[in-house]
Amino acid sequence: MVCGLEFFEEIKKSEALFIVAVSWIIFAIISAIPYLFYDLSVVDSLFEAMSGITTTGATILSNYNYPPAFFFWRSLSQWLGGLGIIVLFVAVLPQFAVAGRQMFFAETPGPTEDKFTPRVRNTASILWKFYFGLTVLLIISLIIAGMPVFDAICNSISTLSAGGFSPNAESIMGYRSPIQTWLIIIFMFFAGASFNLEYKVFEKRNPLLFLKSDEFKLYLSVVLVSAGIISLILCCDHTYNIFDAIRHALFQVISLMTSTGSASADYTKWSYSAQVMLFIVMFFGSCASSAGGGIKMTRWLLVVKSMKNEIIRILHPNAVVSVKVDNNVVPPEVLRQVVVYVFYYFFIFAVGAILITLIEQSQTVGLASSITALGNIGPGFGVNGPMGSFQNVHDLSKVIMIISMLVGRLELIPFLIMFQRDFWTIKAE
Repeated sequence: MVCGLEFFEEIKKSEALFIVAVSWIIFAIISAIPYLFYDLSVVDSLFEAMSGITTTGATILSNYNYPPAFFFWRSLSQWLGGLGIIVLFVAVLPQFAVAGRQMFFAETPGPTEDKFTPRVRNTASILWKFYFGLTVLLIISLIIAGMPVFDAICNSISTLSAGGFSPNAESIMGYRSPIQTWLIIIFMFFAGASFNLEYKVFEKRNPLLFLKSDEFKLYLSVVLVSAGIISLILCCDHTYNIFDAIRHALFQVISLMTSTGSASADYTKWSYSAQVMLFIVMFFGSCASSAGGGIKMTRWLLVVKSMKNEIIRILHPNAVVSVKVDNNVVPPEVLRQVVVYVFYYFFIFAVGAILITLIEQSQTVGLASSITALGNIGPGFGVNGPMGSFQNVHDLSKVIMIISMLVGRLELIPFLIMFQRDFWTIKAE
């Protein structure tokens, strides 16, 4: 047993990241098994399973004539994937020490290791409790608001995981309830914010801590500005009155930004301008250490600040400037990694979009399918929109999306590392 513990303590970062990737693949395969009993093909079962555990929310279902157990499993798989099986892995295997810490931050990345407890096991335990508490709170709120108990449970665990699977074929729109829609909006927003920050606010009973976070302020600003623009477009187009426009715009912006993928309306019927705005929103992502996917707001914050500093250096070559987040100086190597990450993100998006476009012979399907899979967002546009599915796309396109879902959820790094020759080289001690 001692030798086993010594092995875990000495595990390398590359090995830890490999375990991260393999664990998600195995979890997806296991999660796909129940779908096979409902006459879904192997590819469709794996697509639905990967979409579930990565909290993507894209579906191949063209009809919803399945028993409650089927829909509960879809939502539960998202809830388990929300915080990540890796957090649970670290919680039950504390002997991983440094390697465990690396895997934890592979799943909840940020520019720095923002540890609000000294031990990873305690951190994981607190995150699970906080996550569970928010889920229960939403379930109770939706039931009080009139949603059927089963639907409230499924929609709640899908919302807090930023997943979006719903037992209703029309998603949240199917319940025709403004109150329920507003509840989902609020909880989606906090599902996309940093759980670390939310726990600190809860622990210290000080909501003003939100305004001290550069990332949260950017996150809030993007949501309000994007929703404001789309609201104006919807009002000018006479699609909705001002109140309904604000509600639906906020819902869709937060849903796509946080990669939840739920829908309060069929936005594929909105004007072209509104749809373009929603497509742009898909590239922002949620906050670091949240249940959501995407590039993450922290990275955009660092990219923008880095660009600003480069302009200053051009004007003042001898100036010494640094990038700060929450008054903390970000090391140059971290900035470099962030820039490289964003580059790889768009590169993988472009490759996926080109391949799917060639297969489907549709630019709309190619672009939307690539970003919705890589960003773990869920619905796309056209027939693959929130009221449609990916049932009719080619199996090869589905396979590309399955890979993209996994790559996006693992934050690219474990995936890219496995393409390095040194990773597969066994070095003698």
